Amino acid sequence: MRVEMTMLSPETEQYAGKGDGGVSIAGIAAEARKVEDLGFDGATVPEAGHDPYLPLAIVAEHTRRIVIGTNVAISFPRSPMVTAQLAWDLQQLSGGRFKLGLGTQVKGHNERRYAAPWTAPPGPRMRDYILCLKAMFESFQNPRKPVDFRGEHYQFTMMPPFFNPGPIEHPQIPIYLAAVNPYMARLGGELCDGLRIHPISTFRHGREVLIPTIREGVRRAGRDLAEIDVVGSPFLAVSRDEEGLEAAKAAVRQRIAFYASTRTYHSVLDFHGWSELGMELHRLSLEGKWREMPELISDEVLDEFAVVAIGDELAPKLRERSEGLFTTVLLDGASALQEDEQWLRATIEVLQQG
Repeated sequence: MRVEMTMLSPETEQYAGKGDGGVSIAGIAAEARKVEDLGFDGATVPEAGHDPYLPLAIVAEHTRRIVIGTNVAISFPRSPMVTAQLAWDLQQLSGGRFKLGLGTQVKGHNERRYAAPWTAPPGPRMRDYILCLKAMFESFQNPRKPVDFRGEHYQFTMMPPFFNPGPIEHPQIPIYLAAVNPYMARLGGELCDGLRIHPISTFRHGREVLIPTIREGVRRAGRDLAEIDVVGSPFLAVSRDEEGLEAAKAAVRQRIAFYASTRTYHSVLDFHGWSELGMELHRLSLEGKWREMPELISDEVLDEFAVVAIGDELAPKLRERSEGLFTTVLLDGASALQEDEQWLRATIEVLQQG
């Protein structure tokens, strides 16, 4: 199992409605070197308080081994060409270590936060987006034989030599798709190199809903499931001792409540019979009562979503719950665990053995 880390993740207080944005890009070079030294296989940057591409250029320059990637970049506010050029340059800068992770976000965020139009259902539009990207990559690598793409939502029919970045040494850029619902899981299995399973998808939901639909997509494309890298980023309530565990659990409850308040993700709650919980969390979010929301996350709900562990329990518990589900696991929040580097190194090594 490969092990990745997230850099520049939002802090817990931001999930609670405090938008101070304390995470800074200023120290990312040093952090990237540390992530590589600790033994992680990869480092990713989410699109939260920062653009995900610019930090990765810094990470690429200051590392030599680890894979880097967006986790995930929001597609629709950027045209396919904008994304293609960014990905192409990062792939060249990193020496072939870049993985392009894409997601749609929900309609409200596209329209109201990004000020971007929401022109069609996200699934079919994302299919066009990915196919358009692939045509652009092929055109970059073969400037004398550019490839057109004509889809319902995107058209790419012009690539003059003046605007072509030209071929690179590693032109096959892996594309990963964020998935929490069956359509995207199926699409990822059909067209992509990997899927990034949203943390709001529980281990059971992943096994019983998402993996079967990934298999459908794989079969549709005549591929094998073993070709797909399934990346899990489960919530981790981890402490080095019993004393700190309750605080770790409280932080995870805040994050679960934040994501579970979004109606787009309620299919996961419905799957578990928690529809009323989702409706109540959504209502509280509309009222801005972020600090009240974690109180609704019971121990039962917490245990379905998260790995709760003290010290050396983390690696075996995470391996056991990820068995047959994830090929890569992302330790989101691992930066908080770096106070004990020896323990973190040992944890990474145990996970990599699985």
